[in-house]
Amino acid sequence: MAYNFPPVNKIFDDLDKFRDYCRFEGKVFDEADLYKKDAPVWQQYQKYQNYLRAKARNAGRNINQRRN
Repeated sequence: MAYNFPPVNKIFDDLDKFRDYCRFEGKVFDEADLYKKDAPVWQQYQKYQNYLRAKARNAGRNINQRRN
């Protein structure tokens, strides 16, 4: 039998993270918006997650901007 859906624990973990994001950022929380690509709140949450991922990836780097 093929597993087409993510594990249940991952869904609830994602729901908790999404709920915390909405609570701390002052967004309207709706459980139906989880994994819905058309929902503006979900898009903002995904951008926030990408920002955190990029911030963690660049954490140890000393970035010097070049001046012309």
